[in-house]
Amino acid sequence: MADTADLNKTPLYDLHVELGARMVEFAGYAMPVQYPSGIMTEHLHTREAAGLFDVSHMGQARVTGDEAALEALITADLSALKPGEQKYTLLLNADGGIMDDLMVSRPFGADGGLFVVVNAGTKGKDFAHMREAFAGKAELHELSDRALLALQGPAAAAVFTGLVPDAAKLVFMQCGVFTLDGVEIYASRSGYTGEDGFEISVPADKAGKIARLLLSDARVKPIGLGARDSLRLEAGLCLYGHDMDEDRTPAEAALTWAIAKVRRERVDFPGAAKILKQIADGPAQKRVGIKPHDKSPAREGAEIVHEGEVVGVVTSGGFGPSFGAPVAMGYVRADLAKPGTPLELMVRGKARAAEVASLPFTPHRFYRG
Repeated sequence: MADTADLNKTPLYDLHVELGARMVEFAGYAMPVQYPSGIMTEHLHTREAAGLFDVSHMGQARVTGDEAALEALITADLSALKPGEQKYTLLLNADGGIMDDLMVSRPFGADGGLFVVVNAGTKGKDFAHMREAFAGKAELHELSDRALLALQGPAAAAVFTGLVPDAAKLVFMQCGVFTLDGVEIYASRSGYTGEDGFEISVPADKAGKIARLLLSDARVKPIGLGARDSLRLEAGLCLYGHDMDEDRTPAEAALTWAIAKVRRERVDFPGAAKILKQIADGPAQKRVGIKPHDKSPAREGAEIVHEGEVVGVVTSGGFGPSFGAPVAMGYVRADLAKPGTPLELMVRGKARAAEVASLPFTPHRFYRG
């Protein structure tokens, strides 16, 4: 177990230790990387039943006032965000680089403001950027008194709606305010594993109670960061700071679908001219899925080679337990982004055969009704 004395701790830290988790540093927090059953077992359990993840290290905030102040920083069309809906969107810098990816939702009704969830490693920078841009127009209220749980997997809906019947009306990317065991929660039908499930914001002082209630169901097991990473990689989902960052645009990261049509038409999102030109002409590099041909996983930083020339770099890589083979994502020259294109990956100094693969590696099973 890592030395956690100087690290931030989530409200569930003591529960993780009690459950035998191996704790590591992640984004300044002491987080569980795995429990005694191991990453492989946790991964497969999530795909087969339901896994409970502590994601309380992520940043939660409420935005009130003129919503145009937030919209000017991101790629979503907030005017189209109805009460009870959520959007995945991108926070961009002035040059179109991705500062973060985040969720914006309207769980509180038409006049209750917006609920924003940002990544742990960027939340300080994100919130400072927002506050500076909001000055005099909108207000950001950081919700540091709340924890965040993710319940994911094919049994997640049965478990959660058994406790919160009203949540059964939700489909993918819908949200609302509910009551769970007497506690007011914000819940959305979403998650970052490719599975159906829910993300649940709860008061920090009630997080242990809610987590224990969910874990009391035999279908639910605690899942650490290790399996969270392999699950999202199989699902072809980006990890901020690895598969995208301020040096990558949405066009390069294959995330142009996150730019609302009306925002493209108005050319009014940060870096719009540059990004729209990349969409029209094609970017120099593009994020792709990569399937190694042997059993040697290629890790982040491995060079990607085509016909003897280095053409890109692996940004995420490892073994896909559900896929049954190594999987990776990385950036290659755009002319090499077609599935089936042969590549080589430099693994421990040796070139190993691979090919560009379609994403995701395992099908998404989000519940769309």
